[in-house]
Amino acid sequence: MTPMVAAPRTQPIANPLFEYLLRLGDDRLVLGHRLSEWCGHGPILEEDIALSNMALDLVGHSASLLKLAGEVEAKGRDEDALAYFREGVEYRNALLVELPKGDFGFTIVRQFLFDAYSVLLWDALSHAQHETLAAIAAKCLKEDKYHLRHSSEWVVRLGDGTDESHARVQTSLNELWRYTAELFDHDSVDEAVAASFGVVVDHDAIRSRWSAMVADVVQRATLTLPTDTAARRGGRRGRHTEFLGHMLAEMQIVARSHPGATW
Repeated sequence: MTPMVAAPRTQPIANPLFEYLLRLGDDRLVLGHRLSEWCGHGPILEEDIALSNMALDLVGHSASLLKLAGEVEAKGRDEDALAYFREGVEYRNALLVELPKGDFGFTIVRQFLFDAYSVLLWDALSHAQHETLAAIAAKCLKEDKYHLRHSSEWVVRLGDGTDESHARVQTSLNELWRYTAELFDHDSVDEAVAASFGVVVDHDAIRSRWSAMVADVVQRATLTLPTDTAARRGGRRGRHTEFLGHMLAEMQIVARSHPGATW
């Protein structure tokens, strides 16, 4: 799962708020699509419905964020144009969310790791000076708290379940761990939106709280925290795994086959 390398960015970022909103929106759009792949394939009917509803929540969060991104960009692109008519190298999602859905344990562990991060991030962004983003964050926070409760309970249930379920989620945790560091990276984009728009996020503090939250659930699930310090990153700068391209081809085919169509 080595990221494909795109040409490095050599120009300064002209619109950091647009870039920042893409990161938020793309994370949720891509993860929402991955969850939607479980529709009709969940292990039980209730979980099939739950995963589908969570996917809809995430796509809804993304729509709000990409709509705002289009307004900030001011080039006539709405949320649909940003979702369906960008190439993979233009996406700014973290690598964690684009990995294939895997088995149910893999999906649940990834969802938990992202949910814990997302709840803490929305909590911070709900206090941002940018009023529209703060309002979006406050709404998303309410729904993501449910997502976190759901995914954490499943991690405990599977980890402290049968020998097979324990082994599967431990393997998933080990595989996904190397992708979590990218969630907490901060760069010139973060610095610019903090200075110019009052969008201030203490990434180190969030990572500390996230680590404590994850450690508690992992302990209750009788799992072991990975010690692998190797990190996989690049998605924030458009360097993605091959899996994103395959996913976008499926996700974008209708819009690209019938541009301008409405229904």
